[in-house]
Amino acid sequence: MRNRRPSRKVLFTTIALGLAVIAGMLALRPNLVKVNPTNQPKLVMLSELYRIVVEDARGGYRDTVTIEPERVVAATTSGLKAAWTGGSDTATQLRDALKDAGLSTSEVAMQFQQPPSPASRLLWYLLPILLLIAVLLLVMRQTGAITGRAFSFGRSRARRFREDASTVTLDDVAGVDEAKQELAEVVEFLKCPERFAALGARIPRGVLLVGPPGTGKTLLSRAIAGEAGVPFFHVSASEFVEMFVGVGAARVRDLFSEAKKNSPCIVFIDEIDAVGRRRGSGPGSAHEEREQTLNQILVEMDGFDNNTNVIVIAATNRADVLDPALLRPGRFDRQVVLDPPDVRGREAILGVHAKGKPLDEAVDLGTLAKQTPGFSGADLSNVLNEAAILAARDHSPVITMRELEEAVDRVVGGPARKSRVMSAREKAITAFHEAGHAIVARCLPNADPVHKVSIVSRGRMGGYTRFLPDEDRHYWSRSQFVDNLAVLLGGMTAEELVFGESTTGPSNDLERASQIARSMVTEYGMSSNVGPVSFSSGEGSSRFSERSAEAIDREVQRLVGQAQTVAQEILQANRERLTRVAERIMEDETLTAGQFEALFSGSDEPGVGPIAPLAVPEPAAPRVPVLDAVPASAKRPRFARREAALKRVAARAPRLPRLRGNDEGLTPAD
Repeated sequence: MRNRRPSRKVLFTTIALGLAVIAGMLALRPNLVKVNPTNQPKLVMLSELYRIVVEDARGGYRDTVTIEPERVVAATTSGLKAAWTGGSDTATQLRDALKDAGLSTSEVAMQFQQPPSPASRLLWYLLPILLLIAVLLLVMRQTGAITGRAFSFGRSRARRFREDASTVTLDDVAGVDEAKQELAEVVEFLKCPERFAALGARIPRGVLLVGPPGTGKTLLSRAIAGEAGVPFFHVSASEFVEMFVGVGAARVRDLFSEAKKNSPCIVFIDEIDAVGRRRGSGPGSAHEEREQTLNQILVEMDGFDNNTNVIVIAATNRADVLDPALLRPGRFDRQVVLDPPDVRGREAILGVHAKGKPLDEAVDLGTLAKQTPGFSGADLSNVLNEAAILAARDHSPVITMRELEEAVDRVVGGPARKSRVMSAREKAITAFHEAGHAIVARCLPNADPVHKVSIVSRGRMGGYTRFLPDEDRHYWSRSQFVDNLAVLLGGMTAEELVFGESTTGPSNDLERASQIARSMVTEYGMSSNVGPVSFSSGEGSSRFSERSAEAIDREVQRLVGQAQTVAQEILQANRERLTRVAERIMEDETLTAGQFEALFSGSDEPGVGPIAPLAVPEPAAPRVPVLDAVPASAKRPRFARREAALKRVAARAPRLPRLRGNDEGLTPAD
């Protein structure tokens, strides 16, 4: 692909030169243009031509005579006549013939065609030669460029950053204050090394930025480039790797050689895990190209030549696969971890990206930050951009909270598929499914509050229930996991309770619930039967026997079954609320937190506060022989007060008849 453009360029240039030469030759030799074969002059003797012209002059006709260097052409009444001159003075002979006949020379219109100059003749012969020379020069130039590329194959592809090319500074980066401080200190070290050298501090060799995608690693590097005040080279680690062995190491040597010439400077390597993976972990031997490239990077960063002021900043989201020799002090002295921002960080990031966007006075970025837990900086930037697009689509002069909340839903689940046609039964199933999630979450004390319930399809979701955590959560307890399992199974339980069977809709809920239960057993030691043992190896391979695997499967089934029992008891006790919420969802398609809370409380009965989950008796599962027995005192006690509360709610909420869906709507089942 690389050699196509130069070859096309040579072809187009050659065609253009050829056309120019042809045009010049035609301009210099107009007599090359042939006369129309149907209007060729008749060749006669020169004396006969004179006679015809004189007779036409006597008859009152004024002939046109064109005198050329070798012939004469006359347009007479009898047609075109031509005669060879033989080098004679045709004009003088014609004038004499007219005088002898007693006629004036003005009776004939004579034209003279000037012969080409010697310079024109010379240029006529030289133009083809010049065209051939130009084509040869172009071919030689392209051959030299290919040869130069062959010799420069090992040169670095790093690009030097121009100080006036970026407008991003550290003030434009929010939510990562600690990382900003670390990198700002590196920049200050380059600007004022004397202050640090006076205390015996040495310049750090490298800074490794670690974090999931979208947390601002590349944005931080752009900000450093805008404020460093020193040469800044940036390159992707994948550009070091080529098909030929030794090319990557040569490019690393060339990069650091160029950096040392411009020291002090900064070298930014993006996605360093492309070449920095642990040696010996993949296919191939020690002579494999990627490992040679990594070896050269290790030598350049901390080899025998220590008197260099080159700082290497690298970014990756897979620090666990990097080679230990690359991570040791002396190479990457600092590892800066960029986590997804917390609520204050998200609010600050939203404030940075909201600059230049007209926001409505009612927009509260703090509330929007609470609605976006787990969002990265790139996600928040995308939210504001989508909100601006939605406002422009509606021809709104400002961005309101409605566009911002819709943008959050678009980022999470995709655009709304309002054109999707759903039958009355599918719509009812989706409504009861989402209402089941919301009712169970409302009744459990450790579940997140309901923020929005909708049956509008987005992406692959037929409907969704969004929850709004009260605060950012860094640790999860067992009770939170158990309540979360019950909430996930609330949709399928509602379908079985109302329609007598479940559908394929809860497949993702079952997958997530099974994953949470398995993590509780194998990673977090939250199983009373298996015990506080971790079975996670972190490398995708199992480290337990078949009997342990059977015990893990039984415990996962027990946790999921217990969560389903809790969801069943809650939905049976709140059957009237479930129907009321589902019918309202089918009418409005979307319920906000306030609307859901009003429907849950009802107008004729007071709202019921959160109800604790039921204490379902744990079955006596066989213990794994290799595991220590858990004492009976460690088992969770029964929650009598929670059972009493559920019974009181069930007494107040009469059981409704089971509904059956059809094309006309919902009718009581037989």
